[in-house]
Amino acid sequence: MAPSRGSPADDIDQRERSQCDYQEVLGAHPNEHDLEDSEQRSHCDYREVSDEHLYEHDLEGSENTRTSCQTLPDSPREARLRRRAHSFHSCQIDEGQNITVRSVLLGLAIGVLICFSNMYFGLQTGWINGMSMPAALIGFAFFKSIARHVDYPFTPVENVLVQTVAGAVGTMPLGCGFVGVMPALNYLLRPEDNGPLILGMDKLVIWSLGICFFGVFFAVPLRRVVIIREKLKFPSGTATALMIEVLHGDKVHSKDIGLEIQDGLFPRSVSRDSSQCSDISDDAENKPDHLKGEEYGNDHRNAWKAKIRVLVLAFVISAVYTVISYFIPQAHNIPLLGLPLARRWMWTLNPSPAYIGQGIIMGSATTLHMLLGAAIGWGILSPLAKYQGWAPGPVEDWSTGSKGWIVWVSLAIMLADSIVSLGWLVLRPLILHGPRYFKDSRDRLRRGAILNILHFRSFKTADYTPLESAEPTNHLGSSDAHFPQLRMTRSFGRAPSESQDVKDNDISDADAPSEHLVSNQVVMVGFVLSIIFCIAAVRIVFGSLVPIYATIVAVILALLLSVMGIRALGETDLNPVSGISKLTQLFFALIVPASNKNSVIINLLAGAISESGAMQAGDMMQDLKTGHMLGAAPKAQFYGQLIGSLVGAIVSAAVYQLYTSVYEIPGGMFQVPTAYVWLFTARLVTGQGLPHMAWQWALGAGVLFALATGARVAAQGKSWQAWIPGGIAVAVGMYNVPSFTLARTIGGLVNWYWRSCRRREETPLIVLASGLILGEGVMSIINLLLASFKVPHL
Repeated sequence: MAPSRGSPADDIDQRERSQCDYQEVLGAHPNEHDLEDSEQRSHCDYREVSDEHLYEHDLEGSENTRTSCQTLPDSPREARLRRRAHSFHSCQIDEGQNITVRSVLLGLAIGVLICFSNMYFGLQTGWINGMSMPAALIGFAFFKSIARHVDYPFTPVENVLVQTVAGAVGTMPLGCGFVGVMPALNYLLRPEDNGPLILGMDKLVIWSLGICFFGVFFAVPLRRVVIIREKLKFPSGTATALMIEVLHGDKVHSKDIGLEIQDGLFPRSVSRDSSQCSDISDDAENKPDHLKGEEYGNDHRNAWKAKIRVLVLAFVISAVYTVISYFIPQAHNIPLLGLPLARRWMWTLNPSPAYIGQGIIMGSATTLHMLLGAAIGWGILSPLAKYQGWAPGPVEDWSTGSKGWIVWVSLAIMLADSIVSLGWLVLRPLILHGPRYFKDSRDRLRRGAILNILHFRSFKTADYTPLESAEPTNHLGSSDAHFPQLRMTRSFGRAPSESQDVKDNDISDADAPSEHLVSNQVVMVGFVLSIIFCIAAVRIVFGSLVPIYATIVAVILALLLSVMGIRALGETDLNPVSGISKLTQLFFALIVPASNKNSVIINLLAGAISESGAMQAGDMMQDLKTGHMLGAAPKAQFYGQLIGSLVGAIVSAAVYQLYTSVYEIPGGMFQVPTAYVWLFTARLVTGQGLPHMAWQWALGAGVLFALATGARVAAQGKSWQAWIPGGIAVAVGMYNVPSFTLARTIGGLVNWYWRSCRRREETPLIVLASGLILGEGVMSIINLLLASFKVPHL
């Protein structure tokens, strides 16, 4: 809850003391910690301690700083630094504003808007975005605008809670299956599959509440492993933390933290009279080319106001287009390549600013791979299937037309990519650490320590090599879009020696105080109850259609695959939830016989449960990474996530009911391609018939992209990796109509021009893209009202 309010003088005095304490923790205070160390040494100390702030700066003229900061510290000094980092977390957490009513309410409000936006785009193309960075920016701007009317300032840890709650609410359309599984069950299931299943509002709410919690509880114990010990990057969570820190820089003295960001991703506010940054010259020749001309001063006010102006302008442009497109629906399909291609083969352009914004976020490599998929699917396979008689119906028909025929090929590509990618995540630890563990076990056997064979040593973090993504662009966090990671280099200290005292070992991994962590008892009780609730909810909603053992197996698979998903998210910023769901569907095809008349329903729901668990766990982990960087209390974030999931489950069910009651599903506005992908996968793995020649082409495409994905894995960190098409991106380009892919490609090229040709920092571009997406997503509510009142089109 919010702290008690006092007089303005008390508030000012408290803030001054907090700022002094913060500087002391960072080693910036002149009377603290080893005055014999230079200011530059103090600057490097914090970078070596705080695992999220260990970035290697690429500024010319700062070679000395890099060299000194890469030196491995001795054990006593390492212990002192880690104690200081522990004090930093204690200082930040004990401010008392980790969880406040105002932050929760604002996060819920922002999350509802994101939920509407994600439902709109999810039903159209299956794409959603957590919008953590825009949520943090909006929260900061809101409290800045009412700063004169509040008695205590809006802090970074409050902003962490805002974006945590907002993200939990906003991602529920995908997490609860409302953009894929539910439309498939409600509108696409055939009578021979015991469908369609029409669910009322009450059952939709029970279903969504049943599957939205167990992933959150499961993620909490993994935090200690992947964030504290292994120090995985979680690039979207890191980017959000840096954004929040820049926004609140005037309050938390960000110039003293020692963050040095590569590629100018976030313009830093560096004090010109700060001795800690004296090694960075103000001369233009000592800055990278892409930072020349950038304001590098202390004026945070101008920085955040500029971002808000960009966000608002983009929002307005997109909102105006959205309203106009309701009255002129032809604006959604412009025959860019000529009328014959548009009428016969569906090659049109949807000039939606929102889809251009999505392309900006995805980046040029991903969107070009999608364009390749559209060219193969709609430019080659669709005409081929039509003229050969394999898909004799109208092109736009999902059942007999080439639109449905090419989905089978895209499914094979997705399955091949998922199996190879996730398989590598399983095999890589065995390949990297297997020989080492075997040698260690053999030595233990020789010494007679048989019982210690199962003891896995914690390998030094310095040996950990994260995966590189295809393209070093920024991102906002998403479900399946290939948003590349930030490029960071960490320099870690040596592991404490066995002769070190116990106290030093206890603090080797700086973390929040125990009273601000989620207790094991809460986690265990909540985890068990959430699983029981999930099983009960499925039983209440679907009755005997889904046996209890199937739900239990689906939950177990969700937990196992979530571990791989979290690791992939932490390393590459991609949470492969679609691959996880497809693997679950494939597994259930093995345990549920095709002769079972409910096999398709069971297969769909099992995949939905698995996808929900993986997504919830990944979303929670991104937020925990952000909070860890800024010293927020994990307990506050945990409860914020639960509150957001609770509200988001109910709101998403209501929003889904609104859209499906007003618009035709599937129809011109919402073609629900993801629902067809889910249903076709269930039919494929349960052995139901495929269209003529579909399995031959699907098999060939699967083998080809299994090899391509293997090549991408082998090419991690190589410059030519981006030239190998990503299977998921190609498949998305195939099953979505070309109008969306062309718009996203435009956005990807804008991103490439801004970063590669103009060599400008990317934050304004990401803010612009977020405004474009939110503008159309929010204004779709107005279009929903117009459609419900049957306002005629022009």
